[in-house]
Amino acid sequence: MRNFDYHFDGEREIPSPALVYYEDVIAENIEKTLAVAGGPGRMWPHVKTHKNAAVVRMLLARGVRRFKCATIAEAEMCARCGAEHILIAYPLVGPAIGRFIDLNLRYTGSTFWATGDDLDQLSLLGAAAAGAGLMIPLLVDVNCGMNRTGVQLEEATLKDFCLAASRISGLRLEGFHCYDGNLGIKDPAEREAAVAAETEKLLAAQTALRCAGQNLPALVMGGTPTFPFHARNGASFLSPGTLFIQDHGYDAKYKDLDFTPGAALLARVISRPAKDLFTLDLGCKAISADQEGERGIIVGMPDAKPESHSEEHWVFRAGGGGCPAIGSVQYVIPTHICPTTALYPGVYVARGGRLANYWETTARDRKIAL
Repeated sequence: MRNFDYHFDGEREIPSPALVYYEDVIAENIEKTLAVAGGPGRMWPHVKTHKNAAVVRMLLARGVRRFKCATIAEAEMCARCGAEHILIAYPLVGPAIGRFIDLNLRYTGSTFWATGDDLDQLSLLGAAAAGAGLMIPLLVDVNCGMNRTGVQLEEATLKDFCLAASRISGLRLEGFHCYDGNLGIKDPAEREAAVAAETEKLLAAQTALRCAGQNLPALVMGGTPTFPFHARNGASFLSPGTLFIQDHGYDAKYKDLDFTPGAALLARVISRPAKDLFTLDLGCKAISADQEGERGIIVGMPDAKPESHSEEHWVFRAGGGGCPAIGSVQYVIPTHICPTTALYPGVYVARGGRLANYWETTARDRKIAL
């Protein structure tokens, strides 16, 4: 973990457990990201990590105009902030189709993009769009190996799918969406080679479609681990999400990514049930429990190891450093910040070593207005 002092003036007044965002760190992470990307023009970042209008506005202030979402609520948040292009990188099924059409009709200052991998479902979306007098820009969702959504990354398969999708009324086929979360390879050279192989396949499919009369120029590619390598490919938009906030999981695994964790969980020691045990008020209701192994690390206590984790208690064995005092404030960097953020209705904001603000987690719920 990068060397940073997570304590700040005003922390004693915050009830625990609480999630804290460090605005200065997030701003620095944004600048580093834009430097790697060569500017804001190629950025199409995901908002699912923070779900926060304040962070969207920080990115808008630095020239980012495109945002990627997983939910209708996240898309509505981005539209309310003034985003020009908003991509919902999630299958639109059931009532989500009507809500997506409502987004287009209400927030006319934004262009809403859809993704898809099923012709029957896209036909339903196209019919709803045509009925509302809309033409929806569409990116074909490509299965790069995660096997959770997407058309198989194979030239003939993609070609057949795209030619069929291009005939659906109400949709305008524009390109491909390619999330390669399966390429979470620790070694950067191996990760780069895997990205290059994936990109070569996609560009071949793009060329084949162009020869068949289908020009699909838009490529939205990558996540945080693969972002720097996609940045070297001038043809694609870049869609990292976690790196603006960063977490212990990525910080520990990807040493080549120079981003500081900009969020921490404020907890307090509530008990010392044995001479080498201490308990934090940071149960599994307060930190993401989706990761195997350690769910977070205590800042400044590298020898502290978790013993047990229940709903409201997290017990650690102190190791060589001794147990911290009862009532003392401790900071935990979560292993996975994205679902951790979704546990909190808002975040306390530290800036310049002081408590500066409180930001609501705007799109934490599945619905804002629509």
